[in-house]
Amino acid sequence: MRPRERREASEQDLFRSRLDQIIDIKHALVKLARTIDWRFLEQTFGAVYTDKPGQPPLPTRLMAGLAILKHTYDLSDEVLCERWVENPYFQYFCGEEFFQHALVFDRSSLTRWRQRMGEEKLRALLQESLAVATRTEAMKPSDLARVVIDTTVQPKAVMFPTDAKLLNRARERLVRLAKKLGVSLRQSYRRVGKLALIKHQRYAHAHQFKRANRSLRKLKTYLGRIVRNIERHIAENEVLREAFVRPLFLARRVLEQERRQRGRKVYSLHAPEVECIGKGKAHRPYEFGVKVSVATTVKHSAGGQFVTHAAALPGNPYDGHTLGTVIPQMEALIGNVLDRCITDAGYRGHNAPPDHKFKVYTTGQKRRVTPQIKREFKRRAAIEPVIGHLKEHHRMGRNHLAHASGDAVNAVLAAAGYNFRRLIAWLRFLLLSILIALGLAAKLKST
Repeated sequence: MRPRERREASEQDLFRSRLDQIIDIKHALVKLARTIDWRFLEQTFGAVYTDKPGQPPLPTRLMAGLAILKHTYDLSDEVLCERWVENPYFQYFCGEEFFQHALVFDRSSLTRWRQRMGEEKLRALLQESLAVATRTEAMKPSDLARVVIDTTVQPKAVMFPTDAKLLNRARERLVRLAKKLGVSLRQSYRRVGKLALIKHQRYAHAHQFKRANRSLRKLKTYLGRIVRNIERHIAENEVLREAFVRPLFLARRVLEQERRQRGRKVYSLHAPEVECIGKGKAHRPYEFGVKVSVATTVKHSAGGQFVTHAAALPGNPYDGHTLGTVIPQMEALIGNVLDRCITDAGYRGHNAPPDHKFKVYTTGQKRRVTPQIKREFKRRAAIEPVIGHLKEHHRMGRNHLAHASGDAVNAVLAAAGYNFRRLIAWLRFLLLSILIALGLAAKLKST
């Protein structure tokens, strides 16, 4: 079924308090709620649902509002639920008319809603944030024609991988699953496996690498024995074979992969999509996650520098080879044709679409560079603090959403949360400017 959307009504209730009577209507979050085109979001997200019978889903404004608040204020799902119950402004933003003393949704509803919408539909939140910026004059529509594009790494919520920890963790997962499904193993290697891991870590810390490698070979032996033991038990049982197919596949990959091998490796068993990306930073040579493309406006608008596009790029592609997909997505999102793209030197030899081949300018370029473009090159570094804010305050610094789809969703929601944070600050600034102007007018009138 389609969600039953809520509409504001002037109903009164003797036993409940109306939110518009207990909150400050001039609050920036209230003004933002009245500026957002919720009908557009309902139409976009409603396309996912069908008219088949069943339990109606939660209203679109409630779920979209929760997604905006989560990434605007950097809250986990659990903390967001706690804040929503005790904050009347959060409830008003999500479309409630009366103050609610208990949750009207379940925490798991947030996860299911994100998975159902996916990256493509959730881009509507980023699109609406840019539309609100133009409606409130925080940004001019012409500012969207010139952008700065850069890439960063969105780290996954995984511990730092080592061969020894991966081998021991793969053995533990297989033993745990075998016990759950009633598969009797000859030996679990629980005690000696843990001891071999501890010895490897101590020997490696003491730079006694021959002894460390001896413990590592023991861990490989234990895992190999567990894998072969399970394979013998499930050879003639189709049900058990289906249950063990993925854990055994990952365990074999961990067992067979070498330290300096080419190609994809497993760095986390619960998130095998994680990639090792080296960005050349001295303080962090390697990061484990996914590469993300971020684009911002070249000009610092009245409301700040807004993010115009963000997308996850699995496979760790070369930066210059991402423009073939990033530029068409960006133009479809902002509804405008890009006049100029400013990038760093890592985008040399790019594969931008033919119409934009001569609209992309990389740092250090000499040909076709006018004095105005030289001035815009100085604005290229302005995207770095924006990326820093995305990571520090909008949940891009450590992604807790599962699977590759979670990487893509988190990047888009982080960009939308950043833009809405800028809009809240802009609306607060406008209110302060109006109050100062009224105060000065009253003072001049009295004198």
